[in-house]
Amino acid sequence: MNVVFDNSLVTGNEMIDGQHKELIGKIAKLVEVCEQGGGKLEAIKMLDYLSEYTDFHFGEEEKLQEEISYPAMEGHKAQHAAFKKAVAELHEMLVDEEGPTEAFVAAVNKNVVDWLFDHIKNMDSALASYVQENAGK
Repeated sequence: MNVVFDNSLVTGNEMIDGQHKELIGKIAKLVEVCEQGGGKLEAIKMLDYLSEYTDFHFGEEEKLQEEISYPAMEGHKAQHAAFKKAVAELHEMLVDEEGPTEAFVAAVNKNVVDWLFDHIKNMDSALASYVQENAGK
């Protein structure tokens, strides 16, 4: 699967877009390691790094939402929590397997790639629009 940050993922918020580029780059490396038959330890290392960066990114987004009293903040945080849980489940799946199996790659594509792209296009774009509309108020 080709995991690339493209114009469909641009929210217009420099901080959010920059972090999304970094996050999607990390996901692309994880998918690449798995699809090229990388070993279990390498895949775990990539997933751990993705998890750490996700925590950082979501923390930054949530801090921004608190600063501007974003009305959809609770729903946004709930989605972040669900994503973190999905990544933790992927970690367990990878630890239990001999390495990144086809089922693991399919789960990454569904629970990480598809979820994140949808989240960016909907939730994060709405957040960026709200920030833009309320700038200077």
